[in-house]
Amino acid sequence: MPTDAVGRFLAALDPEHRDAVSARPREEQEELAAAWERELEADTELDTLDELSPPAAEAEAARRVLDRGTD
Repeated sequence: MPTDAVGRFLAALDPEHRDAVSARPREEQEELAAAWERELEADTELDTLDELSPPAAEAEAARRVLDRGTD
């Protein structure tokens, strides 16, 4: 199991998005991972989901970050 933020973020993504994000520059991956961590910390709905299923909460936060994009 990855211990760095980028590794954990990539692990939370579905395989298709994981491949796409892995192909991006490391700096962009780090920005996405930081946004993902902020999403996990700030969203109270994810806190509830995290109590039921931590992987589901992480995947939902990752989906939201990608939907917002970095463009």
